Amino acid sequence: MKNIQKGVITEVIAYLFILLFLYAATSKIVTYNTFHLEISKSPFITDYARILAWLVPALEVIISILLLRNRTVLYGLYGATALMWVFTVYILAILNFADHIPCSCGGVLAQMSWSHHLVFNLFFVLLGFTGILLKSTPNKKTL
Repeated sequence: MKNIQKGVITEVIAYLFILLFLYAATSKIVTYNTFHLEISKSPFITDYARILAWLVPALEVIISILLLRNRTVLYGLYGATALMWVFTVYILAILNFADHIPCSCGGVLAQMSWSHHLVFNLFFVLLGFTGILLKSTPNKKTL
């Protein structure tokens, strides 16, 4: 694949993550009390709700900043993919092992069911892996 095409695809992936993470972080921060309350009722993470209520949006913002710079975009892609993977594993745990399914995320994403969230997250995990592969594959020079 040509370097320009790889670069454009990687940038689009990075900007999709930035859009997703900044939207999600802003939503969590603006509705902090509601977000904290919801995750405090959520199975598996109740004891960590106080720290997660700040840590998750902070990570989303930090990863977004990493994704903005060409020098750090690969680190950002690793971080974004890892965070989406953690969210995906959490959703799988909720769907398969929780006694009750808690409320969903805030904002527009609240309209999705947990199953839709799973598909959405898996899509972003695949995007992340694609971006990592494209960014980390050495560029071959043509003669």
